[in-house]
Amino acid sequence: MTDKTPVTVLTGYLGAGKTTLLNRILTEDHGKRYAVIVNEFGEIGIDNDLVVGADEDVFEMNNGCVCCTVRGDLIRVVSGLMKRQRPGKPAFDAIIVETTGLADPGPVAQTFFVDDEVREKTRLDSVTALADALHIMARLDDSREAREQIAFADRIILNKTDLVDEAQLVAIEARLRALNPIAPVMRAQRADVPLDQVLGLGGFDLERITDIRPAFANPAHGEPGHVHDDHCGHDHDHDHSHDHDHDHHHGPRGHDHGDDIRGISLSLDRPIDGGKFTRWLDELLATKGQDILRAKGIIEVAGEDRRLVFQAVHMILEGDLQKPWGEKERRWSRAVFIGRDLDEAALKAGFEACAA
Repeated sequence: MTDKTPVTVLTGYLGAGKTTLLNRILTEDHGKRYAVIVNEFGEIGIDNDLVVGADEDVFEMNNGCVCCTVRGDLIRVVSGLMKRQRPGKPAFDAIIVETTGLADPGPVAQTFFVDDEVREKTRLDSVTALADALHIMARLDDSREAREQIAFADRIILNKTDLVDEAQLVAIEARLRALNPIAPVMRAQRADVPLDQVLGLGGFDLERITDIRPAFANPAHGEPGHVHDDHCGHDHDHDHSHDHDHDHHHGPRGHDHGDDIRGISLSLDRPIDGGKFTRWLDELLATKGQDILRAKGIIEVAGEDRRLVFQAVHMILEGDLQKPWGEKERRWSRAVFIGRDLDEAALKAGFEACAA
């Protein structure tokens, strides 16, 4: 596992600040060797003085990083990069793939699960979405792609926060959380975020899904109970802080832009029948997988001391029994489904029907 090169997919609508962030990765003196894959070299605007030499579509930067462009097949480009491997160590500390501003990142993410050669040498680490605070509300209203990019992310960087006031920021964050309850939102200006907040998040690492906080447990900045950005799976002891059997919904009430995408949180305090749950989830993804962008869950399986952890990208599902429940830990099942036009009542009924 450790010798696989981690891949971060960077998404966000045109003008959100991806280029600014990528230029920092390619030029800062961070002592790491990153490969950056951009869809169109023309739009990145890298200063030619920083480019050491072009090897077909691969550009070597002065700080040892490499930038290359996809004008076709992502699998071919990734395989080519991996051939630059040095003996005994990975060729790169990480690979960053920038999707075009108009693309749904789903198929890009899926590439890292479906191709055997790519899977052998790389692992998908996370999807990070940049959002432009000044324009994101309008983009979410008029662009399906903009909504999908936010819904797909493991982390959202809300950029250009100096261009709007605090009340607008709170409203934007509430809407982002309604679209995606599992991604922490980070505020930034000029995409100036520490690189360790973008790379190495483990968003697709089953072992790191130790805590899924449905939206109601993650209020906005300044609201009671706001949890600061503590994303990487410490065991939070939520034992009695919420009554999880109430019907909690996604995002703040009365805040409905009619978005077709939203996150639906499910929870159950009784053990679940593993066989029933697997059949239900398989069938759900087979029939509704195109509309389910992301799903994650931690399940208490009847008669099993370890927790069942699963995640899905569209129809691609992976799941495994992970570490045992702690002696004093509250055992309960929770899952978040993020998707388009999801039927909340049907999801809830299906999930609860899996009780042992």
